[in-house]
Parts: sequence; C-alpha cells; structure tokens
Amino acid sequence: MHIPDGFLDPATCAATYLITIAVGVVAFRRARLAGEDAKLLVPVLAAAIFVAQMLNWPLPGGTSLHLVGGALAAILVGPWLGYFVMLLVLAVQALVFHDGGITTLGANVLNMGVVAVLTGYLVYKAFPERWKTVGAFAAGWLSLTLAGIACGIELGLSSQFLYGLSVTLPVMGGWHALLGLIEGAITAAVYAYLKARAPGLIAGGRA
Repeated sequence: MHIPDGFLDPATCAATYLITIAVGVVAFRRARLAGEDAKLLVPVLAAAIFVAQMLNWPLPGGTSLHLVGGALAAILVGPWLGYFVMLLVLAVQALVFHDGGITTLGANVLNMGVVAVLTGYLVYKAFPERWKTVGAFAAGWLSLTLAGIACGIELGLSSQFLYGLSVTLPVMGGWHALLGLIEGAITAAVYAYLKARAPGLIAGGRA
C-alpha cells in the first residue's frame, strides 16, 4: 500500500498531492470543532496504527500489503481528526523510516488518510446503533479494499509503473479485499471492547 518513490509519474504525484492538500484544508477547519478528548487521542491512536502498519506482506511489482487502521481512526475520533491521525503516521514513516516515498506521500495519504478514513466513517455511520459492531467490521473491510483499489488505479495509470490497470487493479484490489476481512475483524473487536469498557472513546465517531 505504501507506494515508494519512482512508481508514480510527476503528473500523478502532483494530482494526488493537490487532492490530499485540499482535503487537508477542509479537515483542518472541521477538526478545530472537535472536542479536546478526541484531539488528545490523536497521537495515541497514531502510535497504535503505526505499530500495526509495521506488518507488511510483499505483492508482485514492488508494493506491499498491510493493515491500515483508517476506519478505526474515523470511528474513534471522526473523519477529520482521522485524516490527521493517518497523515501523522504516513509522514513519520516516509520521512524517518522511508516506508513510502516523499514524492508519493500525497498518494499514500489520499489512499489511507482520505479514501480509507472517509469510507470507513460513512459505512460505520450507515448502520443503526444496535448493529454498530457489524458496521465497524464492514467499515474496516470496505475501507481497506477501496484504499487498495485506489492504489491500484494510481499505479496502473502511472507511465512509470511496469504494469497497467489489468494487473494492478486485480492484484491490489483482490489482495486487500482478502486482508480486509482481518482488518474488519480487528476494527469490530476494538470497537466492541471500547464500547463496553470505555464508550467515551468512541464519541468522536458518533459526533
């Protein structure tokens, strides 16, 4: 999922950066309205997701498969703070650990901080209160699947990547749909535990 430098052409890098920055401006304005408890949870949640993302499985063509945590971030702190949770994780990974490129940071944030977070939040919100645990599972699964598909589209459209959409879409979409079952199960398990033990921690996701 972390696209390294050299995989995307300059036009794709520029376009994804512009979209990511535009969403970031909106997220910054909306996140200022969030409660202080949700804001304090951002660095803690970012640290937990950072550790979860350290588990990587290689995929053909040079990219990788791993858990994302975008849906969980959206459920716990809402979509706008969730964007900054993922931005913090991905920026540290790219700038300190070189996990994902600097030129492709816009694309990586778009996939995991925008597509995954917003998808997870919208799916979770669509479920009635008594089915929220099922909604958390669906949010985790679909958020990872769509993030993988978005990554596949970016790679397939890039003139600098070795493979076209006929390869990148099924590989990225298919494998992430499979891993999404695990992401969904983890998201649902964490949600169910926190709802029972510390329901205040999921207030941001319901706001």
